[in-house]
Amino acid sequence: MKLSPRDAPSYFAKPDPDKTGLLIYGADAMRVALRRQEVIAALVGPQGEEEMRLTRIPGGDLRKDPALLLDAVKSQSFFPGPRVAFVEAAADAATKAIDAALEDWRPGDAQIIVTAGQLAARSSLRKLFETHPTAYAAGIYNDPPGRAELEADLARAGLTRLGTGAMDAIVALSTSIDPGDFRQTLEKLSLFKIGDDAPVSPEDIALCAPASTEAEVDDILHVVAEGRTGDIGPVMARLKAQGAAPVTLLIMTTRHFRILHAAASDPGGPAAGIGRLRPPVFGPRRDRMLRQAQGWGMRKLESALEILTDTDLKLRSAGQHAPAMAVVERSLIRMAMLARR
Repeated sequence: MKLSPRDAPSYFAKPDPDKTGLLIYGADAMRVALRRQEVIAALVGPQGEEEMRLTRIPGGDLRKDPALLLDAVKSQSFFPGPRVAFVEAAADAATKAIDAALEDWRPGDAQIIVTAGQLAARSSLRKLFETHPTAYAAGIYNDPPGRAELEADLARAGLTRLGTGAMDAIVALSTSIDPGDFRQTLEKLSLFKIGDDAPVSPEDIALCAPASTEAEVDDILHVVAEGRTGDIGPVMARLKAQGAAPVTLLIMTTRHFRILHAAASDPGGPAAGIGRLRPPVFGPRRDRMLRQAQGWGMRKLESALEILTDTDLKLRSAGQHAPAMAVVERSLIRMAMLARR
């Protein structure tokens, strides 16, 4: 049976112990791992692994010895309680062994939890779980978490009192960093607020959020796209201090302005163009990029891309003697001034 993206989060938090098994698949290994951890913890509890009620089987080992899974499903622990047989990083080559274990499963056996990478609709492993009457298949996609999911994450971290603007900051953060980093940030925020009865503020979230060169690069992209010439110097100074490479900065700037150009030149208008982006852009970042595309317009964005192309050629030129970062910074200032015309 298929688990829809809408129903999957609630099932992960409270899986049915009487079901035969669950397949969790997706391109993002971190997102899949976090969901798998949540499901297994809900089934066997925090002491399940210590009490030997969790058996881990690498997908590669299962291909070599198909009986491993069935043995794990039928084996008994020294401790009472529900059990899980977990197959990690499975592929279609393991379908036959998993099918045999599902067919031989009886009430009281260990529940079968399987993780996999991205599976096509024709995948035999995916079809096995989607058509099984007592097993589930759930696809994990790179969409940002919904509000209900964020509220559940906050509740698990003990962060139930939010001040003005805090939820908006949480939503923005969840769309800008990896799921693992986001969960660690919530844990850090929970520790940060121990003994502090004041509601969580956006400033608290900013203090606990991870700082990265990528975040600084995003800052310079928005500074340039919004024509804030006075902010370019300080942000560039931080990028230099973090060791950002001029070529990397130029590549990311070009990518950002190509996206804006694609949106601005869409026949349906910038809003339709932003909506067609793949991967999709959500929340405040989407609104910000839409405003940028509307403000620049297609013609000025073409001029900006010409500046970036010329800069790229200068960096590649054998006769170029000026520092590369200074060349890039000068071009970004020219673009920011262009945005203000």
